[in-house]
Amino acid sequence: MAPSIVVRDVLDREVVRRSVDTALADFLTAKARTATSQPHLGYLSGLLQDFMAGGKRIRPLLCATGWYAVGGGEDPRPVYQVAACLEMFHAFALIHDDVMDDSDTRRGRPTIHRTLAAQSAGRRGEEEAEGFAKNAAVLLGDLALTWSDELLHSAGLTPVQLGAVLPLLNDMRTELMVGQFLDLDATGGLTDDIEATLNVNRYKTAKYTIERPLHIGAAVAGAGPEAMEAFTAFALPLGEAFQLRDDLLGIYGDPGTTGKSHLDDLRAGKNTTLTALALRDADAAQTALLRDSLGNPLLDEQGAAGVREVFEATGARATVERMIDERHRQALDALAGAPFVPDAVAALEEIARLATVRNS
Repeated sequence: MAPSIVVRDVLDREVVRRSVDTALADFLTAKARTATSQPHLGYLSGLLQDFMAGGKRIRPLLCATGWYAVGGGEDPRPVYQVAACLEMFHAFALIHDDVMDDSDTRRGRPTIHRTLAAQSAGRRGEEEAEGFAKNAAVLLGDLALTWSDELLHSAGLTPVQLGAVLPLLNDMRTELMVGQFLDLDATGGLTDDIEATLNVNRYKTAKYTIERPLHIGAAVAGAGPEAMEAFTAFALPLGEAFQLRDDLLGIYGDPGTTGKSHLDDLRAGKNTTLTALALRDADAAQTALLRDSLGNPLLDEQGAAGVREVFEATGARATVERMIDERHRQALDALAGAPFVPDAVAALEEIARLATVRNS
């Protein structure tokens, strides 16, 4: 494959998306073909394939960009399959996250456990169907975790490449679990500890969504410590900015665009940086409103509007916007002098823009 084709393929978001989607579809179709010996695999692989449709594929894009940024090679197919492994792992994380949050929608469609409940409602009572659906969704997430390993080990990596990737993948998985635990532990326990919320963001998003995918792609290409450190300097502030934008979209985003209700985070009492900033600067009446409203599973649109007014009046929303801008600038500054090929630097700059200026 000519180098010019590699540049066009690996740095083109749509080509990366199609390549990763093809790798996932081929893998899941092959699993479905084993339905004669394991009759439920066709159904389960179909559920996963439907669930994974329409994702942003930001982790695969970063994985492929990390590979190219440090020299890559002439054949990007192995890194596309490694990127597909990351997307399959992400499916596992999302399915479990939706169960823990008891979310109704994901990407504008019913979550896996809601789909399973609806499909089993005719054979079970409502309460039994709900219990079955949550348990079955956990198992489907576990299956996605198992299959993410299969995708990695069938990517055609050399022993040296696999030895470089596995420790990073293990770190990524551990960091995500820690971040999820911290997020779960903080939910409902409202606090004005801004640093605590940013710590959750670093583990749950900055490292998982940005840093490790870059590291893993670069490891496939044989990157050294200097490149890995440069990726970290870029990724951590950008990842925090990405999560801060998510926090705002969870409250102010258009559900038709984000694919999720803008009441979910409020009803769950998510302890975001936005909430911590508002609590820090709220007066007694505003504090009482926030503590009465956040975490209330029956919160309606009128109540949510009151919470949004407090976020505006305390300056919390404006402060989060400034924090996003500051971290975006830090990420761009980290690219100056980074040991990456120029085309990759431009691609990373565009990824930084897309991660911070978005509506979904």
